[in-house]
Amino acid sequence: MTTDQAVLADKVFTVSQVTHLVKETLETAFPQLWVEGEVSNFHRHQSGHQYFTLKDERSQLRAVLFRGEARQLRFDLNDGLQVVCRGRLNVYEPRGEYQLIVELAEPKGKGALQLAFEQLKEKLRAEGLFDPGRKKKLPLLPKTIGLVTSPRGAAIADIIRTLKRRFAALHILLYPVKVQGQGAAEEIVEALDYFAVRPEVDVLIVGRGGGSIEDLWAFNEEKVARAIVRCPIPIISAVGHEVDFTIADFVADVRASTPSVAAEMVVDKEASFRERIENLAGRIRKDLRLSLEMRRQRVFSLTHHRSFQSFRLMLLNLDQRVDDLETRVWDFLRREQQKVLQGRSRLDLAMEKARHAVGSCLRELRNRWEQLGLALDAASPLTILKKGYTLCFQDGGRVLIRRVEDVRPEEDLTVLFYKGELTCRVKAIDRTRRVDARLEKE
Repeated sequence: MTTDQAVLADKVFTVSQVTHLVKETLETAFPQLWVEGEVSNFHRHQSGHQYFTLKDERSQLRAVLFRGEARQLRFDLNDGLQVVCRGRLNVYEPRGEYQLIVELAEPKGKGALQLAFEQLKEKLRAEGLFDPGRKKKLPLLPKTIGLVTSPRGAAIADIIRTLKRRFAALHILLYPVKVQGQGAAEEIVEALDYFAVRPEVDVLIVGRGGGSIEDLWAFNEEKVARAIVRCPIPIISAVGHEVDFTIADFVADVRASTPSVAAEMVVDKEASFRERIENLAGRIRKDLRLSLEMRRQRVFSLTHHRSFQSFRLMLLNLDQRVDDLETRVWDFLRREQQKVLQGRSRLDLAMEKARHAVGSCLRELRNRWEQLGLALDAASPLTILKKGYTLCFQDGGRVLIRRVEDVRPEEDLTVLFYKGELTCRVKAIDRTRRVDARLEKE
């Protein structure tokens, strides 16, 4: 036994002194170390601190991850997860227990980002955010397209080039954002919320070019996923290459393998629209021809009936008129076909005229409403009272007096003015005097 040990053996310590001595010795001996184990008894306190136990087949060690370090974790700790933690040993003096203050945690056997991706994917799936039933359909022919991407990446150039090639008459709105690194997720959320209140935007493309899981991580953030879900505009997610999948792909209304494919999904080729219009016009002509032929046969059958022989000439004239109308219908269809291809501007002008007409009508109705309001206000009892007239009530203000014969001497009456009222008692009643006489006298 050394001299120091002999001194310690003879000295009587308090519990606090022993705990403090152990704390100094332990923390000095293990300033930092790595510990591997399974998470158990996990508890996240409302303060943000996380408490759990690391265990193996023979022992266990208490651990705490304070909220500052917890915010840096890409994944969620939970019971049964195998992790490797870096930290320092510490003695919590109030309970005399030693614990590991965790500074860094990594999942064993799987990257933190991949684990975080799988955890969030399962969470949102359980909430039903991946269900096809909640996803919106893309518009057939959008006029305005919103883009949420980097203004300097290859994705924006591919999208714009593809859109112009397929349908040049498009209005494109770009909200430039960072697509990787710190702050990228926040900018993407801000862009989605901005477009959410722009009613003229018909569809959104959100994305970027390919990269590693770290590069694409902004599109795996929960805040971005929820911003996509709450946006009322149909959204195409176009993140990375064909083999890349992000959380944004699962919650978006449509997933495109690349930004160029997203642009192709937004609009069909102009030639395809023209072909569809021509096919529809042909079907209309065919249906009209069949209908007219059936009516012509019916007319001819009627003309050969004995009861209608006298009307044969009239029916033939009507048949000729049918031919004329048929010709006019074909001419009309041909003209309308041209208008469909060229008439978007005319439609916009017509809509503007309609809006102007509705506005004029509304203004006229509003003026009429104001005139009626003035007339109603002039006839209002309150307006009459404002001129100095009063109303008299019996029975505590519940019965309006219409004739002097209904009033009794010494009866209490309530007199209502425009502002305020008073209670008075009847001293005398003159049933012969008229209002006009009093006015003349005054």
